[in-house]
Amino acid sequence: MRNLLTKVSVLTCVAVFCTAAYAQERDENFWRGHLFQRVREDLDRIQQNTPKISADQYRLVATKHDLDDLQSKMERHGYDQPELDRTITAVEKVMNDNNLNPRDRDMLGEDLRRLRDFREHHDGYR
Repeated sequence: MRNLLTKVSVLTCVAVFCTAAYAQERDENFWRGHLFQRVREDLDRIQQNTPKISADQYRLVATKHDLDDLQSKMERHGYDQPELDRTITAVEKVMNDNNLNPRDRDMLGEDLRRLRDFREHHDGYR
């Protein structure tokens, strides 16, 4: 009986681990195809709760403009390191300088992590 419980426990742990690894891989594959769209959606969500006439709003508009430029350049010409660096810096400024709730700050932090990962491994994203 004890041996059976041990085997069931081990199999359960393996199943949970495999499921979590698959979910993470699937999430990463989703991000690869929709990275810029997801960042833009996050910026849009933050912008909805930002006062219309403010430095925070200005930073958001400028960041979205940089993101649009980056995406259109990449669609036409491929990878553009200086434009990507400019966009990463703009997202950092929003995260560091805007008045954000902790959830939005964490969300932008995750966006930054993925943008930096894209910069390091952009060949694997296409």
